[in-house]
Amino acid sequence: MPAQAQDGAKIAPKVMVITMFGQEAKPWIEGEKFTQQIKLAGLNPEYPNVDCSDEGLCHMTTAMGFANAASSVSAMALSEKFDLSKTYFLIAGIAGVDPKHGTLGSAHWAKFAIDADLNHRIDQSEVPDTWETGSFALGAENPTETAKWSAGTEVYALNAKLTDYAFSVTKDVELLDGDGAKAYRKHYKGDIATGAPIVSICDTLSSDTYWHGVKMALFMEKWVELLTDGKATYCTSQMEDNATLTALKRASEAGKLDFDRIALLRTASNFDRQGEDQTALESLKSESGGFKLATTNAYRIGKTYAQTILTGWDKWQEAPQTDSAK
Repeated sequence: MPAQAQDGAKIAPKVMVITMFGQEAKPWIEGEKFTQQIKLAGLNPEYPNVDCSDEGLCHMTTAMGFANAASSVSAMALSEKFDLSKTYFLIAGIAGVDPKHGTLGSAHWAKFAIDADLNHRIDQSEVPDTWETGSFALGAENPTETAKWSAGTEVYALNAKLTDYAFSVTKDVELLDGDGAKAYRKHYKGDIATGAPIVSICDTLSSDTYWHGVKMALFMEKWVELLTDGKATYCTSQMEDNATLTALKRASEAGKLDFDRIALLRTASNFDRQGEDQTALESLKSESGGFKLATTNAYRIGKTYAQTILTGWDKWQEAPQTDSAK
């Protein structure tokens, strides 16, 4: 069934894919047969359209960072051009990865998205001698205390059963690897970091700041543990997801969509910290060979998941069919 049944009717996507910039979008645009371009007020001028196929797959690009993601997703989610009441949403982008949990090209489904930036911060040169970091939770007295007040967008828990399903139908997808990535992995230790890319479930951290390095990464791991009472496992870092999810949550609260129909995928374009023989700056500036792997694998994994919904729509339209996970 086409996404738009007749002229003038609202478009009812079966799956809406959300990417964040042009190179993430490119495999979807090249790999899919989009027959409709819907221009929306409020989208980023560089990415002004939502593209849809006759099969019911739609795709949009937000542009990078919290402000762009929240604004663009809000414009889409609140638009009167769409009926999103039964739509499944797939956030599919690239990320940095913790080498304990993934490697270049790996794909990671998240059950939690955590905001890294909503906190107090003192320059490291001015923190008390007993503190390991100058960042601590809002209203807290020190970095070991939980927040005393919040913005309400620090942590999003996604539909865990849908995440499990997404993993189950994509865990055996062949992932792209490359010689450049294989060579770069030699800077690291451990079977996961030095091995071929994998698909897994672990959680993602959002920050407008493109941070990097062992010291920052160790703090971020502790931050995720603190904010989720140990429920989440930090794995990937990116620049948009809590903003995207905030926009979708507001639209869900307005009755426009179902928040339980969101899946979140991040693929590793780089490690989040330096290897054994590098400085943090050297690592940040290095060409790891992971970018092409990440953008390609986000499409391979994301499309495999989305296709199960498209082909099984008679069952999926009423509710997620997560019991079919194997």
